[in-house]
Amino acid sequence: MNRFVLNETSYHGKGAINAIPDEIKARGFKKVFVASDPDLIKFGVSKKVTDVLEAAGIDYVMFSEIKPNPTIENVQSGVEAFKAAGADCIVAIGGGSSMDTAKAIGIIITNPDFADVRSLEGVAPTTNKCVPIIAVPTTAGTAAEVTINYVITDAEKNRKMVCVDVHDIPVVAVVDPDMMASMPKGLTAATGMDALTHAIEGYITKGAWELSDMFHIKAIEIIAKSLRGAVENTDEGREGMALGQYVAGMGFSNVGLGIVHSMAHPLGALYDTPHGVANAILLPTIMEYNAPETGEKYRDIAKAMGVEGTENMSVEEYRKAAVDAVKKLSADVGIPADLKEIVKAEDIPFLAQSAYDDACRPGNPRDTSVEEITALYNSLM
Repeated sequence: MNRFVLNETSYHGKGAINAIPDEIKARGFKKVFVASDPDLIKFGVSKKVTDVLEAAGIDYVMFSEIKPNPTIENVQSGVEAFKAAGADCIVAIGGGSSMDTAKAIGIIITNPDFADVRSLEGVAPTTNKCVPIIAVPTTAGTAAEVTINYVITDAEKNRKMVCVDVHDIPVVAVVDPDMMASMPKGLTAATGMDALTHAIEGYITKGAWELSDMFHIKAIEIIAKSLRGAVENTDEGREGMALGQYVAGMGFSNVGLGIVHSMAHPLGALYDTPHGVANAILLPTIMEYNAPETGEKYRDIAKAMGVEGTENMSVEEYRKAAVDAVKKLSADVGIPADLKEIVKAEDIPFLAQSAYDDACRPGNPRDTSVEEITALYNSLM
């Protein structure tokens, strides 16, 4: 049996944020807890949404104690702020950090037994749906607005906790490319490669099946055509990435990922490495490692990436073509090729053990070990 969980409602396209007041009023919400990070507030991105709320006469309070890799303390501060606000719904504005924080806050408010946050790691046995969330992404990458996953950093232990819970999915996703237009090139590239990693890992994960495959292969195609343009801030590129990352999220949220993500998570926890950058550096090497366990799927990936003549290629040729196409896209958008400037050699044993223990590792198509993960990290040094 396969399960598939998606938003109740989603809006797509320029101006989609204008639908937010109607959703709030139709659902009977009275006061909004807006969760957004300080930079989005500073640069006026969040204001695009709060202006819409104000114009509709909707009461709200702003919460901005959110770090790029949100911590247990961020979440606990948010829980107290939500209680003090007297709000009945959350509008999360931002990338994965804002939406992950909002999910954890919303879950704890309705499931107070998990207030320590650490007990939410893995598949937590929560019983109640979280506070209703309307998610407004400002990056084209994490797809947190359509997933049942969120990631919180345990700063004391230098590790990221992957939390999976069907009760945390936002009730409404509002995917408006205008909200992404102010992303700088580096962030656009990193989050875009995160989206590509979601699509490729989701396509080859052990849990993949026909319905998820449909989403992932289309997402790879859209992202491959759109990311370079998005980095150059073209309308077509931004609109394509807004859709492509969401389509990837529809898939991987339901079937899991693999060791690209499990190896990227400790890099973010230990060095604060941007998640998309970590994924992009790791992806080609892990694709090569996983290739023997992927059947003919790399032929489909290569074709979706724009490689011609895949139908006449041997297994070795189309697998190499898929990896090379990913390397080329990553290089074109300015992602580093290795971990030399990020990882300290003495940290690799800790990183490898953390990656092996990560919740994404079991979904990898190739069974692995701490020793093999260690070798993969070393190969990128």
